[in-house]
Amino acid sequence: MHHLDIMRENKQIHVGPVAKKILLLLATGARLSLTRRPDVYFRILRETAAEWGKLNEESLRRTVKKLYQSKLIGCREHNDGTVELVLGEEGAKRVLRYQLDTIEIKKPAKWDGLWRVVMFDIPEQKREGRNALGAKLKELGFYPLQKSAFILPYACKDEIDFIVELFELRPYVRMLIVKEIDIGLHLKQKFGV
Repeated sequence: MHHLDIMRENKQIHVGPVAKKILLLLATGARLSLTRRPDVYFRILRETAAEWGKLNEESLRRTVKKLYQSKLIGCREHNDGTVELVLGEEGAKRVLRYQLDTIEIKKPAKWDGLWRVVMFDIPEQKREGRNALGAKLKELGFYPLQKSAFILPYACKDEIDFIVELFELRPYVRMLIVKEIDIGLHLKQKFGV
C-alpha cells in the first residue's frame, strides 16, 4: 500500500495503511478507548471492539500517537479518567478523500434509456476543485462532450452530489437527465448500451 502525504505546519506526515484503517474505523463509529490521552503513555482498554484486535497493538499504539500529534484524531475525556478517540476535522476530511478514492458508479443490467449530463462553470479561484472534478468524472467513466460537460448513461446522482459537496462546488455544477442527444448512436457504441 502506498503512503499518503499530509502537509501540516510545514511538516510532512506519512499516513500508511494502519493509520488509514484507524481513521476509517473511527468514521464508521467503532470505539477505541484508552487509559489516558495519546500524548503520554497510554494503554488500549480491553473492552474495545474486536475489529481493533486485528491490528498489532504496538503498531496501533505508535500510529494512534502519531495521528494525535498530527491532529487527525482527537480525544473525548470521560469522568473516570479514560479517553475515547474521535476524528479531528482534518481526519474527517481525509476519510472523505478515502471514500472518494473508492467511489464507483454501478452499471445496471438494463439501461433505462436516459443520459446523465454533468455541466460546470467553475471560477478560476476554484481551479483545483475544477481540475479534480473533471479528472474524477473521467475516472468514473464519463465521456467528455466539451471541456466542462460530461455524459454517462447510468444513474449517478448520489455519487455526483458527494463529489460536488466534497470539492465545495455546489453553485457551479448542474446535472441534467436527457432522453435524446444528437450523437446518441456514437455514445451508445462508446458505452455499449
